Amino acid sequence: NRCGWSRTGRSGTLSPMNSGTGAGSGNLGTPETVLRSAESQAVPRAGQPRRIEKPWGHELIWAHADEYVGKLLFVRAGEALSLQFHEEKDETLFLMGGELRLELGAGVQSLQPVELLAGQSIHIPPGVLHRMTAVTDCTLFEASTPEIDDVVRVRDRYGRAPSDKPAPL
Repeated sequence: NRCGWSRTGRSGTLSPMNSGTGAGSGNLGTPETVLRSAESQAVPRAGQPRRIEKPWGHELIWAHADEYVGKLLFVRAGEALSLQFHEEKDETLFLMGGELRLELGAGVQSLQPVELLAGQSIHIPPGVLHRMTAVTDCTLFEASTPEIDDVVRVRDRYGRAPSDKPAPL
């Protein structure tokens, strides 16, 4: 055990593996020592999720670390996200509540519908074209790699895709 603690007895009480706390002992010390050490370092503190308003609803970014991002997406019934893909971002969606229609494919002509119901999840790897449309109000968890700005919009009902813009005169 790398952390220096083990579970003992039927209750599973955590206790130190040995009494050594010196360098190289493999033990972090008592819980009080560990807490004092953590308090003296830069320890993350609780914060507020970042809410971002979208034309289809809003998202809450509740975790943004070097290796991952956690979001809650709230999509209003009848609204849709962009038809989009990601060059690097890898994401998995979990539908917490509602009913969602996904369109997935390698290209616009090959999009296949997928119905997602509450309690179901789906993995969307980089390069897969996709669009989410809420049949009912939806709440989704999104876990992804950290490239939150990696969005290539192909079509968008709110005019955010390059092809949606009028050509300059």
